Amino acid sequence: MKYQELDTPALIIDREIMMNNLHFMQDYANRYNVSLRPHTKTHKMPALAKLQEEVGAKGITVAKVGEAEVMAAAGLKDIFIANEIVGAQKLQRIRRLAESVNISFGLDSLAQAAMIEAAFDGAGQAARVLIEIEVGEDRSGIIEESDYVELLAYLKICKNICLQGIFSHDGNSYGAQDIAACQEIHMAAQKRTLEFAELARNEGFDLETVSIGSTPSMMHDFPILAGVTEIRPGTYILMDAGQANAYGSLERNAATILTTVISRPTSERVITDVGAKGITAQKASSGICANRGLGLIKGWPEVEIFTVYDEHAIIYNKEFRDAVKVGDKIEIIPNHICPVVNLHEYAYLVSQGEVVETIPVECRGRLQ
Repeated sequence: MKYQELDTPALIIDREIMMNNLHFMQDYANRYNVSLRPHTKTHKMPALAKLQEEVGAKGITVAKVGEAEVMAAAGLKDIFIANEIVGAQKLQRIRRLAESVNISFGLDSLAQAAMIEAAFDGAGQAARVLIEIEVGEDRSGIIEESDYVELLAYLKICKNICLQGIFSHDGNSYGAQDIAACQEIHMAAQKRTLEFAELARNEGFDLETVSIGSTPSMMHDFPILAGVTEIRPGTYILMDAGQANAYGSLERNAATILTTVISRPTSERVITDVGAKGITAQKASSGICANRGLGLIKGWPEVEIFTVYDEHAIIYNKEFRDAVKVGDKIEIIPNHICPVVNLHEYAYLVSQGEVVETIPVECRGRLQ
């Protein structure tokens, strides 16, 4: 069917744009001779993860153990959980996954390492971990060199943990004030990550992986320094309004939300049938990914979502109001695609206006 015939709200993915995005990022990785391990928290679909591997990705990244379990069950065999996994229940689940797939995960503290050592006691193989290095995002990761060296010393005496490498995430690139500042963040993050890689080697560790990544810093052909072995962008596959602002164009936006005009109660106001439960209420207020409103209207560059309720999107624009009628379907470009995908059960893959595949969002809601 024509995709406009779908009931709404519906998550639409343009196949040709998406595939172009996959090749764009794979080509970038290939030029710098690094592996691409895309973060699948963006799309949460094993079918798309397999496409990424077919194009050339080494393996995939996920955010949660539940996502890793779904991806493994679907046949994905090389999975990195870019998160600190804490707690006996989750570590036991990883231990079971390790029996059938190549699974690794994040570490950033002695307390967590002790939990891992205990959880993997008697396992057929050691837990494979990467230490996270904090590079400016003000989130998780090792900050002080002294803490890092102390953690490395502990890992030397562990029987059940294998240090595979280190990783970092320059998420602060989203807030860069311009592209030059984004490049500075990208380069500084790499240099700091590589300094910690050298510290590990000085302590006798042979690191297989030095992994970096975020989409804003990888859309402009910024250099990747020698010593980095892997990149982990995620949003590039679908893009969103924030990433389009950073990139400078909407041409790579593959995902939209199809929605129906359900009311025109005033001379300026238009209401559609998707709200916070379908497009979220996220908005970046500063930096290269800053948004206008709570979503853009495809084909109407000056029109954005003014506000959302649970099930309603509110638009104020007289020209737009006069151009649409109740029952018309329009498309919204979400501000941040990752949480939006998690709100939908299915995505509809579209080519030349036709729905060519209905893809279940199988990792939807896998928060544990």
